[in-house]
Amino acid sequence: MNKSELIDAIAKQADISKAAAGKALDATIESVKQALKQDDTVTLVGFGTFYVGDRAARTGRNPRTGKNIKIKAAKVPKFRAGKGLKDSVN
Repeated sequence: MNKSELIDAIAKQADISKAAAGKALDATIESVKQALKQDDTVTLVGFGTFYVGDRAARTGRNPRTGKNIKIKAAKVPKFRAGKGLKDSVN
């Protein structure tokens, strides 16, 4: 499912226009981004938790030259599925 298909599904289930569903989805995504940018977590009970994880610095290899390169530490967004989501998949 891509974004436009998700917007269609939201509009149908919530009985709202596609434009309103698109705005709601964009606002939700932007709110999650802003919360993660501030090192906050976003928990949707029954769905899951979005949070920021730390990736340590490491040594990698350039596939073209084979030389070792240093990859610096980074913060990465992560998602942990909640019980409700896990149960609905199985």
